[in-house]
Amino acid sequence: MAYYRRHLPHWQPQNKPLFVTWRLHGSLPRGCEPPAGLSAGFAFRWIDRKLDAAANGPVWLARHDVAAVVEEAIHYGEETLARYRLFAYVVMANHVHVLLEPGEALSVAMKTLKGYTARRANAILNRRGQFWQRESLDHWVRSEAELRRIAAYIENNPVKAGLVPRPEDYRWSSAYGRASRQACPV
Repeated sequence: MAYYRRHLPHWQPQNKPLFVTWRLHGSLPRGCEPPAGLSAGFAFRWIDRKLDAAANGPVWLARHDVAAVVEEAIHYGEETLARYRLFAYVVMANHVHVLLEPGEALSVAMKTLKGYTARRANAILNRRGQFWQRESLDHWVRSEAELRRIAAYIENNPVKAGLVPRPEDYRWSSAYGRASRQACPV
């Protein structure tokens, strides 16, 4: 099992799914911290609600051209590079959630994914500078029931944020992709 610590602890066992969240640099104001004493799960939900509100910082992922770059890169990492097995994802206005099982060190997959999308997005936005927050949040998924619960959480994120009435209505998510494939079988 890999373990490292930056600001947060990262436990990453081999051949186990991980719930990973990363956000745009500056998407939360400096010093915006969850109240003391919250469990890790409640602290994550507190931060996620702040991100869903998108009241602070950049919301570049709300642009379809930028969201498309991130979504394509997520699929490329699974289908072409075979870096992970993807269970669910959503690209929100200022953050991304994925549920995946890495086939290699998560740090390698994330470096490639975040580096590529940052370069492409900055080119689209005609800007320079840090695009993503350096550290991602990750959670080791310990059971099949937890995997299903987290996948539902991810796909329901746009509904919870008030963006769409149903998960499959949100264009930048695995729920949309699954609904589209079922509607148009090949």
